[in-house]
Amino acid sequence: MEYFFNFDKISYLKGKRPDGCILCLIRDGSAEVERLVAAETASFVVSVNLYPYNPGHLILFPKRHVVDIRELSPGERLELDRLVDRCLAALDESHGPAGYNIGYNMGLVAGASIDHLHLHIIPRYPREIGISELIAGARVLVEDPRNTLVRFKEAFKA
Repeated sequence: MEYFFNFDKISYLKGKRPDGCILCLIRDGSAEVERLVAAETASFVVSVNLYPYNPGHLILFPKRHVVDIRELSPGERLELDRLVDRCLAALDESHGPAGYNIGYNMGLVAGASIDHLHLHIIPRYPREIGISELIAGARVLVEDPRNTLVRFKEAFKA
């Protein structure tokens, strides 16, 4: 099943939000937010992005509320590096992308709409852009993030 999804980030940014940090609420299992957690380690959570740029778009974030990568301990940095490797292997298995964009947006002016450090892993595919993106500023989302969650969880277990 295909979905036509308009990524109107302004509405998301200006819309009603729950009280508190969204990622902390996800970490805590709050009913106020949709929880698409695919995996967890001692210090980190892996979530399918509810507003994905592409199918398989993940966000990895520390359970501890920090806003800057320099706040992570050396042990947390090592754990995160290993987790990124596991996520890439699982995405290779579940989605088979041709490449990846991996990075942080630290600070509102850098695109960080959530004030809690998180790392984006965005799978990239050949011939992504379509006519709806060029003309209407909308994207055709070929996979619901909830289906991504199921596929990724299975691949992550392997």
